[in-house]
Amino acid sequence: MADRSFRYEPIELAGGGRVIDRGPGIAELVPAAPVPDAAATIISAGIHGNETAPLELLLHLAGDLDDGGITVGAPTLLIVGHPASIVAETRYIETNLNRLFTREVAAGNTREHARARELMDAVDAFWAAHAGPGTGEDQRTTPLHLDMHTAIRESRYPRFAVEPLADIETPASVWRVMAAAGLQAVLSQHAPSPTFSHYSRAVHHVVAFTLELGRVARFGGNDLAPLASMADWLAARVSGQPAAETPLEALTFFRVVDELCRVSEDFSLGFDDDVANFTAFEVGVVIARDGEAGETVVADAPVYVVFPNAHVERGARAALLARPVSASSPQASGAPSGG
Repeated sequence: MADRSFRYEPIELAGGGRVIDRGPGIAELVPAAPVPDAAATIISAGIHGNETAPLELLLHLAGDLDDGGITVGAPTLLIVGHPASIVAETRYIETNLNRLFTREVAAGNTREHARARELMDAVDAFWAAHAGPGTGEDQRTTPLHLDMHTAIRESRYPRFAVEPLADIETPASVWRVMAAAGLQAVLSQHAPSPTFSHYSRAVHHVVAFTLELGRVARFGGNDLAPLASMADWLAARVSGQPAAETPLEALTFFRVVDELCRVSEDFSLGFDDDVANFTAFEVGVVIARDGEAGETVVADAPVYVVFPNAHVERGARAALLARPVSASSPQASGAPSGG
């Protein structure tokens, strides 16, 4: 358990409610007058320190709370994921924090391992106090964890959600809110992955996503205009109010069918480093070569490559391979059964 022996006194907000310090970079928003049936939310950013647009969204949200522009209506946990890597302006210090969110994996001794334990402790305490199953199709009553990121490369869908694999369904109303918030695609995972959003979904049975909101840029270099609708969704969650919805047709659904892993030092991808996420490769194309595992060739049907990175550590994921699915397809983990 993280050391919680020293905390600042709660801060009263201009619009009502309090901020309670829950640890470095972790703040709980407590409503003075909770909106009936409004579910709790975790909003996290900066798990990778060089992904600045989500941090700027979080700063704008904090500013609106501070000056009374937003009234806290529902319990909310705001998390700045990796302060040390943010200061260093780097993705991580020693190892990828977003691959450490299981109790077994987080037993190591790097800064990231320690931070993963601290964040899991905070999430455990918050959901123990506030989680509960979503009720029907009401987006407002569905607890959510929104872990915001930006990608290291261009994408054919610049704003997309990664849905972790877990035994919990995403209500169709949440998909409609995502579409209205400017998300363009959904990538459903095919296997468990030790990411922050997966931790909330698998351990606490809370609807959770990794949200990719554009491309990595330095502070001040982000165009936040395409994220205005996302900011509106965050404000709605904090205030306990319903967010705008858009028909499902605005989202394109994909499901991961396989992943590429780097087995040996002698590893390369079969395409340029600047290939965009969701680029399609036809049957017969060699998409990876490994000195031990050999060649990976596209078989059966075209695949779309997401998060390709030939420079990962040995044993780590070098890319996800996905195929489109219908929003009503039973193959899509958690995909809605109807509009």
